[in-house]
Amino acid sequence: MNLQEKIEDLRKRTLSDLLSVADEKTLNNLRTVMLGKKGELTEILKGMKDLTNEERPVIGALANAFRDEFGAKFEAKKLEIEQAVMNAALESESLDVTLPGKAQKKGSRHILTQTQEEIEEIFLGMGYEIVDGYEVETDHYNFERMNLPKDHPARDMQDTFYITNEVLLRTHTSPMQARTMDAHDFSKGGLRMIAPGRVYRRDTDDATHSHQFHQIEGLVVDKNITMADLKGTLDLVMKKMFGQERELRWRPSYFPFTEPSVEVDISCFKCGGKGCNVCKHTGWIEILGAGMVHPNVLEMSGLDSSVYSGFAFGLGQERIAMLRYGINDIRGFYQGDVRFLEQFD
Repeated sequence: MNLQEKIEDLRKRTLSDLLSVADEKTLNNLRTVMLGKKGELTEILKGMKDLTNEERPVIGALANAFRDEFGAKFEAKKLEIEQAVMNAALESESLDVTLPGKAQKKGSRHILTQTQEEIEEIFLGMGYEIVDGYEVETDHYNFERMNLPKDHPARDMQDTFYITNEVLLRTHTSPMQARTMDAHDFSKGGLRMIAPGRVYRRDTDDATHSHQFHQIEGLVVDKNITMADLKGTLDLVMKKMFGQERELRWRPSYFPFTEPSVEVDISCFKCGGKGCNVCKHTGWIEILGAGMVHPNVLEMSGLDSSVYSGFAFGLGQERIAMLRYGINDIRGFYQGDVRFLEQFD
C-alpha cells in the first residue's frame, strides 16, 4: 500500500470514528492519535523521504487536505457535544414555573428607627418641623452657643471626642437649636422644631451606657411661651408613648442652656406607681431633661429675651425603647443580633 492509499485509508477510518464520538475527552484523544506528533499521519508522512520530487507535492497536498477536513469536522463535532451537554444539564435542572414560589423573609426597620418615627409623627401632628444637623460640629455651636464658654465647669458633664481644638463629634443635638434659630425668620412667627440624630460621648460601654447613642432635641421659641406650655407638651407626648394613665413628676435640675431646668419622671408603667424592679421600687422612672431656654441662648441668636421666651427638652430613643420593651442592655441595639431584632418586626 503506497502513501496515497495509506492517507486515504486513515482519512476514512478517522472520519468514521469521528461520527461515533460522544464526549469531548474521546474527541481530543482521537485528534491526538491521528494528527499528533506521534500520530498515525505523522508516521505515514515519514515515508516521504523515499518519494520522488514529483510525488512529494502530491502527497503533501493530500495530507494538508486531510488535516483541513478533519479540523472542520472536529470543530463541528465539538460544538455538537457541547450543545448536547448543555441540553442535558438544562433538562436535569429544569424548573416547573407553575410551582408556587418560596416566600422570602422581609426585613424591617430597626427598633430605634421605629421609635424615632413614632416620636416624629407625634410632633409633626403638633405642628413641629424636623431638622437635621451635623454629627461633626464646631465647639462654638456645640458648647458656646449653648451657654457653655471655654472655661465653664459644666463642660465636664459631657466628655467629648475632639477632632481638633475647635472641631468635635457633637455631644448632643442641641447645636441645632442655635443653627435653626439663626436661620428662622421670627417676624413670620415662632419656631417649633425637633432635631433627631446620633450623638457621641467618651463613655465606657456597658448595659446602660454607650459612647454612641441617639437623641431628639426639641425647641419652641415664641412670644409668651411659659413653663405651662412645656408641661402640656411633654404630658401629651409621654401619654401617647406610654399610655394615657401615666403621670409626670417634675424635679428641679441644672442644665447650662435652660433656666429653670427640670428632670421629668414618668409613673412606672409596670407597677402603676406601687414600686417594682423596673422603677427600683420608687414608682417613678426618669425619662428626660427639659427647661425654659436660657436668656443668654436667646440673646446669642439675636433675640430679645424680654420679648421672646422658649422651652427645650431632650429625649433619648434608646431609653424610651428600653423602657417600653423591657430591654435591660443598651448594647443589644448595636450588636446586630438578628434574634434580638426579630422581636420588633
